[in-house]
Amino acid sequence: MQPVPDDDDDEENPSPVVPASGPRLLRSLGPGLITGASDDDPSGIATYSQAGAQFGYAVGWTMLFSYPLMVAIQMISAEIGRVTGHGIAGVLRLHYPRWLLTACVLLLVLANTINLGADIGAMADAAALLLPGPRAIWVLMFAVLCICLQLFLQYTQYIAVLKWLTLALFAYVLSAAIVHVDWPRALLHMVWPGSGWSRQGLEMMVAIFGTTISPYLFFWQSAEEVEDIHAHAKRIELIDAPSQGPVALRRIETDTAVGMAFSNIVALAIMLTTAATLGAHGLRTITTSAQAAKALAPLAGRFASTIFTLGIVGTGLLAVPVLAGSAAYAIGEARRWPRGLGRRPKEAQAFYATIVMATLIGMLINFTPIDPIRALVVSAVINGVVAVPLMVVMMRIVARPDIMGPFVVRGALRLFGWLATVVMGLVVLGMFLA
Repeated sequence: MQPVPDDDDDEENPSPVVPASGPRLLRSLGPGLITGASDDDPSGIATYSQAGAQFGYAVGWTMLFSYPLMVAIQMISAEIGRVTGHGIAGVLRLHYPRWLLTACVLLLVLANTINLGADIGAMADAAALLLPGPRAIWVLMFAVLCICLQLFLQYTQYIAVLKWLTLALFAYVLSAAIVHVDWPRALLHMVWPGSGWSRQGLEMMVAIFGTTISPYLFFWQSAEEVEDIHAHAKRIELIDAPSQGPVALRRIETDTAVGMAFSNIVALAIMLTTAATLGAHGLRTITTSAQAAKALAPLAGRFASTIFTLGIVGTGLLAVPVLAGSAAYAIGEARRWPRGLGRRPKEAQAFYATIVMATLIGMLINFTPIDPIRALVVSAVINGVVAVPLMVVMMRIVARPDIMGPFVVRGALRLFGWLATVVMGLVVLGMFLA
């Protein structure tokens, strides 16, 4: 892929801070926005739907609480890529023991593949609610479509498609606007935890935090920052071009803050929608996102149910390539393969083969006796186990001058990064004790 001109990019031409105009702000959004949107994948939608149905408005506070933690850890992920010119796996390969790299990558790939299978299945179930056709055909069609997006689109085109797919998440904001939400209660519980400190409540909090802070998001955002360096002619990794740092870091901060805000607003909208409908009518058990969409029809109307269903398909088309791509980036950096969506398939055959294989294996899970809901529980446990040591390593990486140079992370970002790590550690502990 040929680098694109940097006519609209000031990272290589530092200048005084100027408030971003609307078009410039939209152009600056990329890895952070896509990462945040992909966090609300069909399996995440199922988790948020179950939270709203089972606990009503009482768990709304988790979205406000988790927001600064998500922003901090994703900013740290992005800065690792932008500063060093390597994704997280690449930095681990260069500076840490081989066993740690291998363990992190293998567990990431296992969790991503299981999650892929569950998401493809959820998209098929949702499509079957809207249009006739066997579920197996929908599973095959969505898997092939996600593979083709990554194989045949140039990087800049592919990122543009992913940005447009983030609009699918507005379906859930619209759903929340349609149903009758008890706003006084909802607003109260956004800042004050309600009931739900039972065993089941703790398990749900584990599921929510495990969904919002996942290793595949770390690997994806750091890798996409590296891709952006290669895609823009004048961008250079900050360790070799410190003058680009101030503008680059401001762009990362804005991109990540907007992306994570988008993610949590959508998650909150799903909780509010299901709390106001399913929970209010005593339907407490939701195991899949498609089940939530189907149950909404008699309670909130066909229009709200259809919007909710379309959102599942749109978010799946966004999340599946991110899951497959983050696995391929991690393996590719660990194995020193030519890699990147900016390369043609012939130039990075092993990288693209990994994307195809991960997606196909995820697809095949839907044709086995494996229970996709149980598989999601297993992947959540794996994600939680991997996240904590990986976050500890990331926090150590960004504190090392030999890796980050003058861009060592300090101050509030470092504080919130460690806070996110501690909270995630407590979440994993709760996962095993609940």
